[in-house]
Amino acid sequence: MAIRVFLLDDHEVVRKGVAALLGTNPDITVVGEASTAAEALAMVPALRPDVAVLDVRLPDGDGVQVCRDLRADMPDLKCLMLTSYSDDEALFESVMAGAAGYVLKEVRGGDLVRAIRTVAQGGSLLDSTATTQVLMRLRKGPTDKLAELTEQERRVLELIGEGMTNRQIAERLFLAEKTVKNYVSNLLAKLGMRRRTQAAVLATELRQNRRRP
Repeated sequence: MAIRVFLLDDHEVVRKGVAALLGTNPDITVVGEASTAAEALAMVPALRPDVAVLDVRLPDGDGVQVCRDLRADMPDLKCLMLTSYSDDEALFESVMAGAAGYVLKEVRGGDLVRAIRTVAQGGSLLDSTATTQVLMRLRKGPTDKLAELTEQERRVLELIGEGMTNRQIAERLFLAEKTVKNYVSNLLAKLGMRRRTQAAVLATELRQNRRRP
């Protein structure tokens, strides 16, 4: 099966150039294009791509928020951030939004193709040093506050880390969706976090730590 790719970039020349490049690879199919965040949010759920290549800076928002919004409903979607700028804060936000990769626009064509294949297969293109820095920023407090969580809040945190929506968590734990929403709000407050994606990253790290010998 060909990798289904969606392109979001407000520069038509860049977008068409990337589409033409990808079109030369039989294992990759471009299923849609958009020039604004609004267009992407409307089109991607219907097209169901495997990988979304997202420009970080857009006229009506940014690709990081698009990544966050799309993955909230499509946790299996792999997002590859494409930008002209090397920005540590943008990298941090991309990791927090659940992006699988972050590459600069001056990347060679062949490297971009390999990047898409890598993230489509579940790999990551985030520099290990940068990812470590992100986790260090997240560790400034939250792990010390885990003891404040109730057993049910811990279970909800684990399921958030698995990419589940509130509705899916409610079905798994046999709870009302509104009850799950309250649990999420409470655990975020106890951990000193503002975003669900921060809790997801923390849950993932905790799960990986448990697996290490």
